[in-house]
Amino acid sequence: MQVIQQFPINFAVFSMARSHRGLAAHLLREVGLFTGQEIMLMQLGEQDGQSQQSLGRTMRLDHSTITKSVRRLEESGLVTRSKSPKDGRVTLVTLTENGRQLVDKAVAVWTKMEEVASQDLSEQERELLISISQKISSNLEGFL
Repeated sequence: MQVIQQFPINFAVFSMARSHRGLAAHLLREVGLFTGQEIMLMQLGEQDGQSQQSLGRTMRLDHSTITKSVRRLEESGLVTRSKSPKDGRVTLVTLTENGRQLVDKAVAVWTKMEEVASQDLSEQERELLISISQKISSNLEGFL
């Protein structure tokens, strides 16, 4: 209890992230996805055929993490990787038909999570939560 009182912001962020991750894992498992895969699929659903580097930048992932994640999606038959015809150093990531089918399921999971997370929040509270969360993220990222 003392740790919670001593570090209330850290505990609040940790607790919220843990709850979010738990619900996400449960709902995503039901559609055959693992946590983290859904974000990449949704991003590709918005802009298919983007470079691996662009995908990593958008998702705020480093090179090794995005490479590993894309490789796993490729091994699962959800995306393909190919060299850009304009620049052979660039790897393009494209959804397969199976990947496209899972985009809608991923969106449905995130829609459900958004509803559950915000069910008792007023519009003002939602806006405040988003604003504060962005500030905390910026503070933490700026420290590195």
